[in-house]
Amino acid sequence: MKLITAIIRENKLDLVRQALTDADITRITVSRVSGHGQQVREQIYRGQTVTPDLIPKIRLEIAVNDEFIDITVDTIINSAKTNGKGELGDGKIFITPLEECIRIRTGERGGRAI
Repeated sequence: MKLITAIIRENKLDLVRQALTDADITRITVSRVSGHGQQVREQIYRGQTVTPDLIPKIRLEIAVNDEFIDITVDTIINSAKTNGKGELGDGKIFITPLEECIRIRTGERGGRAI
């Protein structure tokens, strides 16, 4: 089992969510987050050009069994790229081991609980 965490642009959420649904990956958690990477976006605020330190992003968290890792990652990559090629600020994907998963309702554990 793995936990896939993806940080993507806000405007890509609907595309990524639909692509994941089409790939039969329907159990996701979505959070609005702010972060700072290489992407720089200047804004005009009260007549002055400012570069905000934190840029709004979307964080997706998806717990998957091992056989779904590649399809999940590939789906996110293909649907989150800007203009189909990718641009600075498109995001990152992190894959971490998931030691245990427990479904509260039934008490099931492990891959069956996902």
